[in-house]
Amino acid sequence: MNHPAISQDHHQLDALGRIPPEKARTGTNNMVDDSTRFANIVLPHLDDAYALAGWLTDNAVDAEDVVQDACLHILRNIKRFAGDNARAWLLTIVRQRAHLQRKDHSAAVASVGDSHIVEPAPSIAGDFETPESALIAKADRVRLQAAMAALPSPFLETVMLREVQGLSYHQIAEIIEVPIGTVMSRLARGRHLLISAFETADS
Repeated sequence: MNHPAISQDHHQLDALGRIPPEKARTGTNNMVDDSTRFANIVLPHLDDAYALAGWLTDNAVDAEDVVQDACLHILRNIKRFAGDNARAWLLTIVRQRAHLQRKDHSAAVASVGDSHIVEPAPSIAGDFETPESALIAKADRVRLQAAMAALPSPFLETVMLREVQGLSYHQIAEIIEVPIGTVMSRLARGRHLLISAFETADS
């Protein structure tokens, strides 16, 4: 999938590993290394970044802005990446930039009372599955997308990361910066809301 908003920044940032010859000849190896590292970290997970940004902003233009902002932030801070989980690091920054944008727009964030194309992700070994998660995994794309669109933001991002992008509880906890117990609680409540939405649609 091509992303024009990122492509337009190639010449300015050399962000995707295509260093202009005049700069490559300067011997600035650090710039080449940083650009290559950026490409290795961001490009494999760019679609996931756009998917998450799209759900968190509910607006394609805002999602483009969020991902561009996240990419600029990553490029400027590329040396901070420890190298353990590029996807989780990228999605963490996308989430942070989406929330910053929402604050800038003075949008209200739903309170949950605890400390875009959608496809259900395949079942993940190592985390507990429930009858609700099994039902969600079998839901068709349109049905799942309509039900998820109605979820409050904290439940939406947690369910999105788990049921659509297939991340583990531990990875989700790192991305949204909450304890694993909170991830499990939000997933349970979010799944319940989804099932309720399915039942209402079927009635």
